[in-house]
Amino acid sequence: VDIQKDEDVRKYLFELEDGEHIEAVLMLHDFGNSVCVSSQVGCNMGCKFCESGRRKKVRNLEVYEMVLQILMIEEEFGNRISHVVVMGIGEPFDNYDNVMKFFTILNDPFGLAIGARHLTVSTCGVVPKIKEFAKFPLQVNLAISLHAPNNEIRDKIMPINHAYPLEVLMPALKEYYQKTNRRLTFEYVLLEGVNDSEECAKQLAELVKGMNCYINLIPYNETHNIEFKRTKIVQIMRFYDILKKNKLTVTIRKEFGGKISAACGQLRSKKEEL
Repeated sequence: VDIQKDEDVRKYLFELEDGEHIEAVLMLHDFGNSVCVSSQVGCNMGCKFCESGRRKKVRNLEVYEMVLQILMIEEEFGNRISHVVVMGIGEPFDNYDNVMKFFTILNDPFGLAIGARHLTVSTCGVVPKIKEFAKFPLQVNLAISLHAPNNEIRDKIMPINHAYPLEVLMPALKEYYQKTNRRLTFEYVLLEGVNDSEECAKQLAELVKGMNCYINLIPYNETHNIEFKRTKIVQIMRFYDILKKNKLTVTIRKEFGGKISAACGQLRSKKEEL
């Protein structure tokens, strides 16, 4: 029902058969065309900085509703999608069975024939499903929405941490790596004055010490409904440098959608709150 475009990015708002709305984002990288898909209508995880979590979960998406996001974008864009990340609206591991069926269809030669290593699922830390995912037969990448280096900060911004604090989450991730030998990604949204201090960077380096992982630092995409502010670029670079000095693999996520409401859930909120 809506497409917003900017350089190297397109944001799609889809209407479902029951009148609900979800969104997906197409990002054009030098390595291929990547789509970020939604896995639920709304989200119950309630992360304080997230537009999707501000609006509660209505229902899980069916497998076909996830596949159609890819097919409809391919049709509109006129080009093949090579990479898929399940990081849109929803907690994928809260819709675990459907998301795994979705990956199986994407990977199947008679489906969309996308290599398993070009597929990524993100979770805010649903530990039982991380353990289950370690047995999933396809080599799909796992990303963890970490966003804090200690329980004190994580408790304040991510309610999931009350159920699965870091002393439960981190051993589960180490166990996942031992079983799969697949490198983990840690997503870390930098929020001004919350989790972006140099002390936080040192704690983060200590937390992931010895793990085969890489850290994706994400400049915050501000929304008018949430009070958090993005960290200044100077502080982002200080944070980055501390991690690099600790011999960690770190990237700062390329920004795509600041001009087009591309933060997770923004378009849906605008549509449904008119």
